[in-house]
Amino acid sequence: MLKITGLKLPLDFREGDLRRAAAQKLRVPESGVASARLAKKSVDARKKDQIHFVCNLEVTVDGDEDKLLSRRKDSAVQKAVPYCYQAPRCGKLPQRPVVVGFGPAGMFAALLLAQCGQRPIVLERGKPVEEREQSVSRFWQHRVLDPESNVQFGEGGAGTFSDGKLTTGTGDGRIRKVLEELVANGAPEEILFEAKPHVGTDRLPGVVRSIREQVLALGGEVRFSTKAAGFLLREGRLTGLRLKTPQGEELLECSQVILAVGHSARDTFEELYRLGLPMEAKAFSVGARIEHAAALIDRAQYGKFAGHPALGAADYKLSCHLENGRGVYTFCMCPGGYVTGAASEPGGVVTNGMSPWARDGQNSNAALLVGVTPEDYGEEGPLAGVAFQRKLERAAFVLGGGQYSAPAQRVADLLEGRASREFGGVLPTYQPGVAPSDLTKCLPAFVTDAMKAALPILGRRLKGFDGGDGVLTAPETRSSSPVRVLRDESLQSPLARGLYPCGEGAGYAGGIVSAAVDGLRCAEAVLAAALVE
Repeated sequence: MLKITGLKLPLDFREGDLRRAAAQKLRVPESGVASARLAKKSVDARKKDQIHFVCNLEVTVDGDEDKLLSRRKDSAVQKAVPYCYQAPRCGKLPQRPVVVGFGPAGMFAALLLAQCGQRPIVLERGKPVEEREQSVSRFWQHRVLDPESNVQFGEGGAGTFSDGKLTTGTGDGRIRKVLEELVANGAPEEILFEAKPHVGTDRLPGVVRSIREQVLALGGEVRFSTKAAGFLLREGRLTGLRLKTPQGEELLECSQVILAVGHSARDTFEELYRLGLPMEAKAFSVGARIEHAAALIDRAQYGKFAGHPALGAADYKLSCHLENGRGVYTFCMCPGGYVTGAASEPGGVVTNGMSPWARDGQNSNAALLVGVTPEDYGEEGPLAGVAFQRKLERAAFVLGGGQYSAPAQRVADLLEGRASREFGGVLPTYQPGVAPSDLTKCLPAFVTDAMKAALPILGRRLKGFDGGDGVLTAPETRSSSPVRVLRDESLQSPLARGLYPCGEGAGYAGGIVSAAVDGLRCAEAVLAAALVE
């Protein structure tokens, strides 16, 4: 098989055009190309009047490929190396491994352990995704928050109620396994070749449920509404977990635990701190969700091609560094999406964004975030970032009038230093609802000052981004974990052998794919430890 990179194709190309383009690139008759399929597809919109796709193809040809390569010396034509994930050798573990948390990291850790015949036990504090959807709907529609079943907690993790973006800055080869497993469990095949793949909030629950069913079919066990409330240690080794279940407390003897609790498991962080396990406060980011009309973003990015069916809703990724050293950037951009309530604790407001697969909402949104460091938290200690988050979330709850309405402000009003009284051409989509406000009353001055300074700069890079009718809904505080639970080169806690801090909650990932990859790495480490022992 050959790989051809950097092919330019028109927006309206069809499958048959792939063989034709491959034949032209290889300088062979079209009949000599046996097959051609997309390996990667991205949009080149640098010149607004010449927008096109840039594609990589995997091609098979009739005849000797090596001879063709030697004759056709072109760096864009190379031998393709098919990816094949090599499952680690599987020793026999002394006890069934336990995975705490069933978000992306926990799901993929449990899936690999199950595929290797280890029959993992999964503990998930929240509910199955079917019931979780009902809990989330009750919160968004009726403002009834279930602290154990919400946008943060439950099967699938926080990513289930998001755009389902699968982009990552890591180059780990395990990414391909993650994508292939998602497709095998119902995700669209396009995620295998799209440069910016996503699944969509409406499709993710079915994918999550399918992965659970696969773990069960392979001998695993998934226990919902079951919280790991305590960790039992003896001479620096993990010996068991103290569980809180609907039936009461229970002790579970275990010696290998992958801790994949997510970035909002604050009570778990507190318990680890109480035990004296090494952990530290880490930098993260806070800010607000910014919304614009999707049509405005489409025009800014695609010009006369805005609305072309092959392009869909446009996305963006913006950043700048201010003179004072603060970084401001957009994150988790949701084209044609919605701003949602993502609280997990009573008396706090948290925002997030999501998009369905079709990305056909009237607005597009993204987090507009300002980097914060432990020096900004106002106190010291590993949990100082958690306290900082809570302070902002509770201030927003009060400013919004209670009942989980979120404070929201027009961009023009923020820039001109006045509270919003009403909204203009962009209506906020946040559920459960918003209260026109002054965001300086719930966000620190250094955050709102940085946002004010950055908006005009980012507006010069994306026309209309700093337009007055844009809406900012606050606060976005759960961009990543404020804590890092330390682990050594074996991926275990130095003071609790057998405990594997994992994924976004432990501070080792930032999104669905990187969390899933870290789950695979931790499962591999568990299996490797079994071989050594």
